[in-house]
Parts: sequence; structure tokens; C-alpha cells
Amino acid sequence: MEKLQNYYRSFEKEMGYNRFDENSFQANQNFLLFIHMLLTTEVAEVAEEFRSMFDLSENYLSEGYNDVEAMEMAKESIRENLGKELADCLAYILKLANYFEFDLETELYSKLEEIKRTRKRY
Repeated sequence: MEKLQNYYRSFEKEMGYNRFDENSFQANQNFLLFIHMLLTTEVAEVAEEFRSMFDLSENYLSEGYNDVEAMEMAKESIRENLGKELADCLAYILKLANYFEFDLETELYSKLEEIKRTRKRY
């Protein structure tokens, strides 16, 4: 994950992203609101892909495919677009993690350990 976060930092520099006054409260606030808005938009696009998958599954069921076949065919039909939308989400998460100087790998492992300690296994 560190390699990915570093790659994203380099990508931002190369593309000229994050050009704002880091010492300005207003600029930081605008940046965070903008990234939040972009991330939530991308998450909504992931949801749209799921909706498409469910609609396609229903169509395949009506054509006589069983439920497993219908779902697999629908999954395959959205696979490419879903991958792009998930990548968009990850990019904005990386952007936020870098902004706050989080090591996402450490944060994720820590969260998973917390879940193991606090949640009942089924």
C-alpha cells in the first residue's frame, strides 16, 4: 500500500494536482469538500453498477437462466465499468490518506485486528 500511496503522490505532482495554498484554511476546506464530493459521487457510481447488475440478472432470469447463471452473466457484463469505478474510489481515498499522512496499510491492518477483537464470529 505504501508503494501505491507513493505512486499516487508522484502522479499528482506529474499531473499538477493539489495546487492550493496549504497554509490557507479556506483552501484546505475547499479541497476537502471537493474531494469528499468526488468520492461520494464515485461511490454512487459503484452503486449504479450494482443496480445494473441486478437489473441484468432479472432479465436473464426471465430468459430462463437459473439464478447462479444469471448473476454470473450480469457480473461479467459490469466487470469492466465496476473496476474503473472502484479505481476512482481508491484514487480519492489515496488522496485523502496522503493529505492526512496516513499509512493506509497500517490503518487497514489495525482496523482488521480491532474487528477481530470486538466482533463476534458467526
